[in-house]
Amino acid sequence: MGLLKTLASNPLMLLLCLLAGAAVGSAAPEVAELAFVLGQVYLALINMVAIPLMVVATFFGLRQTLALPQPARRSFMIVVLAVGLVFASALLGTIFGYVTDPGSSLSVANRAYLGSVVLSSAAGNTELSLFDIDTQNTASAVHAWGTFLPDNFFKALALGQPLGILICAILFGLAFASMGKTRSNVLMGIFEAIYRTFETIISRVNLLIPVLVFGLAAHFAASADGQVLRSMSSFIATFVGLSLLLATFATVLVWRNSAAPLLTVLSCLKTPALISLTSASSTAGVPDTIRAMSAKLGYSRGIVELVVPAASIFVRAGSAVYFALLAVFVANIYGHALDGTGLMLICLGATMSAFASAGTSSFAVVASGSVVLSLLNLPVEAALALFLAIDLICEAPRNLLSTLCCCVLIVLVCQGLPSERTDAKQGDDVEVAAPVQFSFTRTSASLAVICCIVLASLIVVVGIGVGQRAGSPGVGRPSAALSGELLVDNPLNTK
Repeated sequence: MGLLKTLASNPLMLLLCLLAGAAVGSAAPEVAELAFVLGQVYLALINMVAIPLMVVATFFGLRQTLALPQPARRSFMIVVLAVGLVFASALLGTIFGYVTDPGSSLSVANRAYLGSVVLSSAAGNTELSLFDIDTQNTASAVHAWGTFLPDNFFKALALGQPLGILICAILFGLAFASMGKTRSNVLMGIFEAIYRTFETIISRVNLLIPVLVFGLAAHFAASADGQVLRSMSSFIATFVGLSLLLATFATVLVWRNSAAPLLTVLSCLKTPALISLTSASSTAGVPDTIRAMSAKLGYSRGIVELVVPAASIFVRAGSAVYFALLAVFVANIYGHALDGTGLMLICLGATMSAFASAGTSSFAVVASGSVVLSLLNLPVEAALALFLAIDLICEAPRNLLSTLCCCVLIVLVCQGLPSERTDAKQGDDVEVAAPVQFSFTRTSASLAVICCIVLASLIVVVGIGVGQRAGSPGVGRPSAALSGELLVDNPLNTK
């Protein structure tokens, strides 16, 4: 098990799986499909645990957070800073996209090819309206309110509505935290066991990450369109470059606000970063992120356990950057000039799209970009046709940036709280009693054996003697005459 865990968190091993998957996908597409199915099994196992883990961790961490000093202030800070981080990411993505201007220097051939891809994907789509406008608006409003505030918690769980599930979990957590400790200790123990069970499941499933990397690389190499990749290379380079730059900045913020050296911080964040880069799931790195930020770096475990599961779903800083650059790229390839109003709409639309994509991945994430494109009156089908082809490339830096921004959020909220770091070297200076050891030479061992044989022989002889003495007549028991005298002289004898 230790070897598998080491291999799953080894960058060299993951790089070899990536290269091997790409080679197999190019040479044998049928094998690539099988490997891709194995990768989807991994994602299915992660998604199976993700929602229950978020529910239990939310109200479990909420209870611990309310026991900290100034709980209302810290809870308010979590919400405000989470929204602020997503908005700041969208703003930086918009500014960076406006400066680098991806998609503006496309050649005529590449622009024509992208246009043909969009037209071919949109061909044959027909929109049918079954209701009038008023009925559709009413149904949309009811659906929106049902998503934000569901009337049935189990229905929200069955439909997989992350925002509704989070609101229900927060309400349940507040009611649970208001109970006294004597009344909730039993339930607290049950929740603790459930939470640790989910952590263990995800940790074990993460051992399959090399298989996932191999399968995704093989599938992408077998199905990718090389001309689409070349035509969108400016967007890919801009997004990956900005994501790595912001991820480096987030790591520096964590290091500057912690008491640990830089190498220690990098070592603690290595496993969550690798899982975010390779797992294609924003919740796969939750247990390792909690362990890194609380036990290793010393931040409050209550804050960490509340923030990490919820932030892995809702604080989509990487998605905000992605949607901002997506809008700039589509605007450039369609020749849509961007002024101050357009840039502000991109920033706001990217923020809304990031929250709208909460709890989704791949196709649903790309489809959420239609929000920002609709604000600019740009074709929505451009997002689905072009960006789905490169989503496997963009998903890794998107998850990495979101994970590190979650760590920054923890650092900002935990200001003023004492460190809870578990020092691995604690107790090294304490003198520990060494075990008693016996060493024998050949002569001393022979003497010891002879002494044991002699002692055993004496015990046997003594036992035989005692047995013979107890069995001889007149020894160890009174005679018949004496017994009769005792019976006669006994005043209690009624005979």
